[in-house]
Formats: sequence, C-alpha cells, structure tokens
Amino acid sequence: MSDLLFDSIVEGKPVKLTKNGKELCVARVGNEVFAIEDNCSHQDAALSEGEQNGYKIECWLHAAEFDLRTGAALCPPATQAVKTYPVSIDGNNVIVEVL
Repeated sequence: MSDLLFDSIVEGKPVKLTKNGKELCVARVGNEVFAIEDNCSHQDAALSEGEQNGYKIECWLHAAEFDLRTGAALCPPATQAVKTYPVSIDGNNVIVEVL
C-alpha cells in the first residue's frame, strides 16, 4: 500500500507523513524521495516546515541544516543527526519503511 503518490510530492516542498506513530519529513530531489525524522535534533521543530534546497533541509526555527540522504547535521546549532527511513518507489507509489 502506498504512503504517498510520487506525483503529489513537489520537489523543494517537503511534506509531513505520520506512519506507525512516527512523524516523518518526506522530500523529493529529482526522481529520488527521502524520509527523515520530522523533528530537529537541536530543538523541537518540524523539519517538514523548513526550506529544502537540493539534498539539504533547513530547520525554520534556528536554521540548522540536515542532509536528506544521511540525516547528518550539517551546521550548528544542531550537532546530532536525525533518523532516516528507507524509501522505495514502485511506479507512482512511494512507500516509507517504518518499523
């Protein structure tokens, strides 16, 4: 079963997805889709409300940046990575694996 439709994810416009009780930030870069924890590791703020620039997403609260591919914190004030989740694409269906 699809979590999202690929065509519904606009590049550069992250979306929030709640699955199995976890809030995720889902973002598209070209034909790739990434899913990371939707909470900044620096302070409680939804990353899905931040600005996306390519493979980077910036927290709207204090401008910490994270790599969508790895979850790594790229600049202060965040120093800890956020969790990433495997994503598969089957036709127009996007499935995020959350255990």
